[in-house]
Amino acid sequence: MSTAIVTGQPVPGSSLENDLRALGFDVRVAADAAEAETLLAAAPAGERVALVDARFVGHPHALRLGLTDPRFPLSAVPGAVTAQRAARQELTRAVARETSAGGGTALAVDSLADRIVTALDADGCAVHRPELGSLVAAVPADPQARNEARQAVAAVDDEAVRLKSAVKSRDGFFTTFFISPYSRYLARWCARRGLTPNQVTTASLLTALIAAGCAATGTRAGFIAAGVLLIASFVLDCTDGQLARYALKYSTLGAWLDATFDRAKEYAYYAGLALGAAHGGDDVWALALGAMVLQTCRHTVDFAFNEANHDATANTSPTAALSDKLDSVGWTIWLRRMIVLPIGERWAMIAILTAATTPRITFYVLLIGCALAATYTTAGRVLRSLTRKARRTGRAAQALADLADSGPLTEAVRRVLKRGLPGLAVPAVAFAGGAAVVACSAFTDHGSVLPVIGALVYVLTSALAVARPLKGALDWLVPPFFRAAEYGTVLALAGKAGVNGALPAAFGLVAAVAYHHYDTVYRIRGDAGAPPAWLVRAIGGHEGRTLLVTVLAAVLTAPQFTVALTVLAVAVALVVLVESIRFWVSAGAPAVHDEGEPA
Repeated sequence: MSTAIVTGQPVPGSSLENDLRALGFDVRVAADAAEAETLLAAAPAGERVALVDARFVGHPHALRLGLTDPRFPLSAVPGAVTAQRAARQELTRAVARETSAGGGTALAVDSLADRIVTALDADGCAVHRPELGSLVAAVPADPQARNEARQAVAAVDDEAVRLKSAVKSRDGFFTTFFISPYSRYLARWCARRGLTPNQVTTASLLTALIAAGCAATGTRAGFIAAGVLLIASFVLDCTDGQLARYALKYSTLGAWLDATFDRAKEYAYYAGLALGAAHGGDDVWALALGAMVLQTCRHTVDFAFNEANHDATANTSPTAALSDKLDSVGWTIWLRRMIVLPIGERWAMIAILTAATTPRITFYVLLIGCALAATYTTAGRVLRSLTRKARRTGRAAQALADLADSGPLTEAVRRVLKRGLPGLAVPAVAFAGGAAVVACSAFTDHGSVLPVIGALVYVLTSALAVARPLKGALDWLVPPFFRAAEYGTVLALAGKAGVNGALPAAFGLVAAVAYHHYDTVYRIRGDAGAPPAWLVRAIGGHEGRTLLVTVLAAVLTAPQFTVALTVLAVAVALVVLVESIRFWVSAGAPAVHDEGEPA
């Protein structure tokens, strides 16, 4: 159990101790800093500990935000400070210094907790201060101020604020107006019954898998049920995050589930649609795989651009200024959020089209919509990058290098080359090499050696593209170009095989590799670095896998090639999943939670 040390003389009629116990704290009382230091040393090692001024007046949710959020080692609101295990030493040191400086007398003027926060800031510690909005958190200095603070508490509905804050600050139009108005109440219902965000996330996944199974039946009733269940899955998907924010129940396992299940649900649904179409005599596996390739490449553009500009200096441009100006006009905000076809709009569109049309039409509309959205967002980001004079840091360059997923072949060639390319030549060469191998694969018959030659060229151009740190204006395009090249090659070669099972096997392989790439993204977002080098070497890197697939297509018959793709998909999936699960359930994994709706 966490420990809360209430410092100073108790205030008659205060509900502070009861509020702290309701938040899961074991309450101890200290009359002064010296006694607080003693109680702090006696608190169980490895557990959260908080210092709270006895005169604190505020909403229980203000205390919850300040003292129970597991994502931050140190956190504070006026009159209260808390430390998790990772920051106990810093808190202990600050309290000891306060005691030795003469703070051991009774606290009659100012707040020990606030002085400790000031000391932590002076030590350079990162103290999280949650945005309280209309919530009250104060340490009144006299009875009049206390009465005014209590009146302010009574004037604000703590529960209404808590419900409102459970919703993401940046959601899409569909989510904001068609899901969140009631899903937040579902989140509260789950919280009051002791359900965890992970349980709701799992329920969302199971619902989506059932939806995919309904779609796979190929019947009209199955398609209608699939559409309804897909929306239900999305409601649960919104609820799990809202439950995490409502109850502040974040976890490393939850971060992994949240980061990966959205993609798993969507891509499993694509497979279900393809199976359903096959039952009706229509082969749309190429469209399903194309949709997955396009969507994954879109996400890679988003991730790479954001990482490239995460901590860039002089990071302004006329294009960005225009965008900010448009955001000041209410209706343009929603229009621009809808244009990018975020997950809410996209899933609603897929659900409606599944219920009302055919899988082929659903995929056609999905591909066209996502292509337009990708063109819009990528063009805007290219303009921003060309018009700004950003100076990117080594951290950004390393993040882009990790996203590139270069394997041993690229590393070997890069050591021979020893010199990189200048400026815009970097993304240009990456694009040219990727286009070459995809074109060679798409415009030759199965068994041709030309794709192998294209893949060798791709290995060379990939090494050239990453031969120097990726700090150029458009170097963030390199990872998505690599994704498009690898996935596009697999799609083209499987399509050229012309046998049943080749495209489904390719779908499985791309899904396994895409999981690895998403896993890399969320590790970087959590400041945990990329997956270990041995894993990248074991699965060959993007250029090694591309070359291997082209060689298999050249030397094997179409049925043999299908078996080889299946074996490769299973092998890659096993390796990346085992290592990923090991990482995300470990104690050192980061708690990554998006506050904006991803595309």
